[in-house]
Amino acid sequence: MTHTTLVTSIDESTGKTAITLALAQLAREGGESVSYMKPKGTRLQSNVGKTMDDDPMLARELLGLDAEMHEMEPIVYSPTFVEQAIRGREDPEELRDTVAERFDSIAADADHVFVEGGGSLTTGGIVDLTDDQIADIIDARVVLVATYERPSDADDIIAAADRLGDRLDGVVFNLVADANFDALETDVVPFLEGRGITVYGVLPRDRDLAGVTVGELAEELAADVVTDVPTDGYVERFSVGAMGADEALRHFRRTKDAAVITGGDRADIHTAALEAPGVRCLILTGGHRPSGSVVGKAADKGVPILLVQTDTLTTVDRAEKVVRSGRTRDAETVATMRSLLADHADVDGLIGH
Repeated sequence: MTHTTLVTSIDESTGKTAITLALAQLAREGGESVSYMKPKGTRLQSNVGKTMDDDPMLARELLGLDAEMHEMEPIVYSPTFVEQAIRGREDPEELRDTVAERFDSIAADADHVFVEGGGSLTTGGIVDLTDDQIADIIDARVVLVATYERPSDADDIIAAADRLGDRLDGVVFNLVADANFDALETDVVPFLEGRGITVYGVLPRDRDLAGVTVGELAEELAADVVTDVPTDGYVERFSVGAMGADEALRHFRRTKDAAVITGGDRADIHTAALEAPGVRCLILTGGHRPSGSVVGKAADKGVPILLVQTDTLTTVDRAEKVVRSGRTRDAETVATMRSLLADHADVDGLIGH
């Protein structure tokens, strides 16, 4: 009989891909034949979904799978698909049948299928294909990936547990900052376990998984890089330049591995940011090109300038999602996640042994 584990998360960008593939590798090393599926492809390079999600491609490579992309990822959950679904041009019943058929095909020769959820737990609701609904279709046990910053985050976990019901096998916390580790392990984990929710592990935030390079950030934001300097520096946080220049300089000097996001017309802020040693790049919003002197100074300091068309608030929101997810997904990322799971989680429990 085939075992099926679906890995979902409360929010987007929580490390689902790395966790799903790391667990699949560990199960395979334990003697199981494994396969992979991501019913809803959500990591797309184009609105119409012509470019496939990278995650199944990585799964094929790391797990040595023969399945075709359209089998592993039957629904391309692109903005165009969503628009068509809202207009009633997608049939939820047909989509459910497609998911079930593809799953049966993928599961035919596998002891254990690892299924990656799409986006967040509720992604797919417009076509009745949220992750809990998919778990029902394919009869999967569910591992919930969560992050933790404050005690009230437990509300979301309780709500997700209620939604998943008996399908929920347990929770893994990922990307947990050092400052939040003790409160989570001392207070929140026992609280959740007292409510009947198993916590399989608390994984610390790892530099290799948490940060993204300036180049990756530029790609994800569709930014125009206006400087000719290396873009391999790491960004872990953002600083918004919305204050006076003197205050900005004091603020920027206290930060490290930061990208400063500010309007392209704020030359005073650009100059202040370029004086601070912890600033890895400038992200200038609103499509305003900086002055030649700012570009020249940035080139001298080796600090890339990224130009985006969106406003500052939208840019901050998008950039934070990118950094939260540590967008690089490759063999090295999965290897790092395997080490984290081995050190900080009950791997046998997660695999269902």
